[in-house]
Amino acid sequence: MNRLVLDRHGWLNKRAGVTLAPSPNHDERPEHDDAYLLVMHNISLPPGIFGGAEVADLFLNRLDYASHAWLERLRGLRVSAHFFVRRNGDIVQFVSTQKRAWHAGVSEFEGRERCNDFSIGIEMEGTDTAPYMPEQYQALTRLLPALRAQHPLRAVRGHEHIAPGRKTDPGPAFDWGRFRRENEWLRRQLP
Repeated sequence: MNRLVLDRHGWLNKRAGVTLAPSPNHDERPEHDDAYLLVMHNISLPPGIFGGAEVADLFLNRLDYASHAWLERLRGLRVSAHFFVRRNGDIVQFVSTQKRAWHAGVSEFEGRERCNDFSIGIEMEGTDTAPYMPEQYQALTRLLPALRAQHPLRAVRGHEHIAPGRKTDPGPAFDWGRFRRENEWLRRQLP
């Protein structure tokens, strides 16, 4: 498989097996802001159901709310993330890393609010309690060097760390120890 590389516009190379699905749910970062925080999330739609098109459809504003009763509560929600890592390790990119994706909501890191302004969001297909797949950790190991080559990343946190009490993801099922062991740079960055 080809090495992942971000182009100068913040998009991964498709030849490396990445799906590009540009979401309208983004805007410009504040002037002079670059991403220095990586935020890990989880998502499955409906909750606990993996492998469907619902997550992509949510980020692309085309979710069929009638397809499952639980989805109706998402009507009108406009969210996105830069990346979605499926259970099989496939990576879907929704927003250029040069742009502000709408993934963190009300959040704070090191005393600074609005983490979307200075972060890159990665959604893992999963739940707080279902173990993540080895392929997902392998995909993160491929993705991280590409992000670091173009952005001054200096920290990685879970959504639960930047929005405590409001969010719980990526949850106790996310193996921070494994993530750290498989990514040398993270050994110095994770709490």
